[in-house]
Amino acid sequence: MTDDAETLAFADLQPEDIVATLANMGFDCDGRFLALNSYENRVYQIGIESDEPVIAKFYRPGRWSDESILEEHDFSIDIARQDVPVVAPLDIDGSTLKHSGHYRLAVYPCRGGRAPDLDNYELLTQLGRLVARIHLEGELSSFAHRPRIDIDSYGVESIDYLLDNDFIPLDNRDAYASIAELVLDGVEACYERASSTREIRLHGDFHPGNVLVNEDRLHIVDLDDCRHGPAVQDLWMFLSGDRAEQTPQLKALLEGYQSFRQFDARELHLIEALRSLRIMHYAAWLARRWEDPAFKVAFPWFDSPRYWDDHVLALREQVALMQEAPLEWRDF
Repeated sequence: MTDDAETLAFADLQPEDIVATLANMGFDCDGRFLALNSYENRVYQIGIESDEPVIAKFYRPGRWSDESILEEHDFSIDIARQDVPVVAPLDIDGSTLKHSGHYRLAVYPCRGGRAPDLDNYELLTQLGRLVARIHLEGELSSFAHRPRIDIDSYGVESIDYLLDNDFIPLDNRDAYASIAELVLDGVEACYERASSTREIRLHGDFHPGNVLVNEDRLHIVDLDDCRHGPAVQDLWMFLSGDRAEQTPQLKALLEGYQSFRQFDARELHLIEALRSLRIMHYAAWLARRWEDPAFKVAFPWFDSPRYWDDHVLALREQVALMQEAPLEWRDF
């Protein structure tokens, strides 16, 4: 099996391939098939005869090693064993990661729901409790095969990739290079103010799209980006709006969080730094995947001058935000 063959098979994945793969694994597929909103991997809801549907995730070749995927699976399973509603992969014949021809995949139980309402402070408090319980498990050990959220991987490498591969239009190139340097300076200053906060295993990509709300039940999905980082990484993406709006949101999250785990207030200095790194990393992620036809269909604006004008403006705003005092926090 060659990397080229895996990449070609992944790019040309067809419904009949997916159903046949699941059937070979012992699932009696009933023909119902729904592609879910995922670009990094290929994720599908598959109907099963006389049973609940399942979710099949086909992993993009070359992104994660088998060892790193299994670390994600083990982390999910360990969290779920603590009665945290994380949707963990199914163990099929002794393994959660399956190989079938040119494909690597995992199968999950299907859980439905809607995105959380971020104006619902009671819900935010509940989310804070769940994040703290994830972190209690996350601090028990470390990943051996997964990276960190840090300035180099999210910031420096993203800038270098965009500039070295000529993704930025010539008219925006100098402005981007200049503001990117200021962003990195601001991020480093934020980390210095945070003063060596502890890094633990995290969900890593915990945003409203990865929480499913079904009446009074929550389900947490997609730990595909789990890695080491500061605890606040799993909280800040639930803050939206201006400072006046974010302050009560933060209060609600931390009221829940602190009921299970101590939160280090120094990490509040990292919120805008982590937001800045995510903005830069997202642009580089699109560039790295641009040869995938699915990305050109889903993100047609990416290679437009307007996108890069807005991107540079967003980075300028982040430079200013990183110079402001962090959100206020008290020991609730």
